[in-house]
Amino acid sequence: MKIYQLHKKQKLPISVDKAWDFLSDPKNLKVITPNYMGFNILSGAERKMYPGQIIQYIVTPVLGIKTKWVTEITHVVDKNYFVDEQRFGPYSLWHHKHFIKPIDGGVEMEDIIDYKLPLGILGQIIHPILVKPKLEEIFEYRKNKLIELFGEYNG
Repeated sequence: MKIYQLHKKQKLPISVDKAWDFLSDPKNLKVITPNYMGFNILSGAERKMYPGQIIQYIVTPVLGIKTKWVTEITHVVDKNYFVDEQRFGPYSLWHHKHFIKPIDGGVEMEDIIDYKLPLGILGQIIHPILVKPKLEEIFEYRKNKLIELFGEYNG
């Protein structure tokens, strides 16, 4: 069983309050997801994040195949971190930790995603060809979108 990890950090020139308000609002996930992914929230995004919240999406990650994705917000520490875990969707495991911490002149956001692909050895074969590059592309889009929204960190 192979478990992969994606680890990303980004600094933004905004306050912890502003970062938290944006990132803890599930509706903003659509804003920082590439349009071609057809991301659409079906339910559960009516409130700011809270532990136990279930959010249902439709997403088209690859080859135009629409996929239902259900996540649960399992942990929330106000203005510090939250965790979302896939309950139903394309991965055998998806555990995504989002951290926010103050730094001089802004905040540092850190994402740590532990994930496992289905399909055993076939999943391991397609990981470097399809899955890892797609995740890198999505997070690069997110990084650029956050810079567009909040400015570039120059600290």
